[in-house]
Amino acid sequence: MINNRYNGETIYKIIKLGKPQFTFGIFLYFCAGAFLAILLNAEFVLSKFVFGYAVLFLASMAIHYGNDYFDYELDKYGKPTPFTGGSGILVENPELRGISKKLSIMFICLSLIAGTLFTYIYSYPLSFLLLVLFGNFLVWFYAAPPVKLSYRKLGEISNTFNGFLLPGMGYFVLMGTLDFRFLIFSIPLLFLQLLFTVGVEIPDLEGDKLGGKITWIVSKGRRFGFNLLAISGFMSTISFLLISYTNLFPSIIDFRMLAFISLLPLSLAVIGLIKKPVEKEPATKLATINIASAFAALILIDIYLAYIIK
Repeated sequence: MINNRYNGETIYKIIKLGKPQFTFGIFLYFCAGAFLAILLNAEFVLSKFVFGYAVLFLASMAIHYGNDYFDYELDKYGKPTPFTGGSGILVENPELRGISKKLSIMFICLSLIAGTLFTYIYSYPLSFLLLVLFGNFLVWFYAAPPVKLSYRKLGEISNTFNGFLLPGMGYFVLMGTLDFRFLIFSIPLLFLQLLFTVGVEIPDLEGDKLGGKITWIVSKGRRFGFNLLAISGFMSTISFLLISYTNLFPSIIDFRMLAFISLLPLSLAVIGLIKKPVEKEPATKLATINIASAFAALILIDIYLAYIIK
């Protein structure tokens, strides 16, 4: 697919277009689910862990190639930031649009093939493959017609669902199923992912509006966005605290510690709630800090869960 007519600089742009650095956040979610499964007495099998993440990695690589392709016109109105606004590669290099679409399709196909092989090799239930299929459906139709979830006020819902889907993959590949305990564990992660999702949309308000992308922030404004950041952070912390009062999990997992970790994004979201900047530059700076805090919280959650594994 990448032949001799692509020189080193062009290949670098093609790689950058896929934003491979974002797979780190996906890996953090995957590990959270996998570590929980181990703490609930699932056997750690390295081949399952690596193979299962490969299924997710391939799908995640398709995300940005597809989104940048279908958001090409929209991205002309915005400016990329470390977390938002696309890669900017196609706006400056429109001749790469074709390869971007092909790579997205290729990675989705590879993810589906890998998911099918994983299901067959490890004799997993069909529900695992259905989860892979649904995840890839969200990857493609987030921006692709005719569904175009992100253009119909559904992008936030599909993105927030990643707080269940991504750790769910890590849990499923080791536990062999998704159960009630994982469902409860995913609730605060869903709110953390909602915080991330809204934070990503805040800087893009003007560009999304000009490009016809109807997000919650376009519809209700940045003040609403910062309100929602605070609500999401608060609900994530409260969810972790409430879980600590249940008897669903072994005592070695102190959910009060996870609640304490979640105070990091909550505290920064409260700052946003107080300031509520509506101008693009200050709002972008504050939203970027909130997004980074969600990543930091995920890292700390993984470190804690890994530490208590015996």
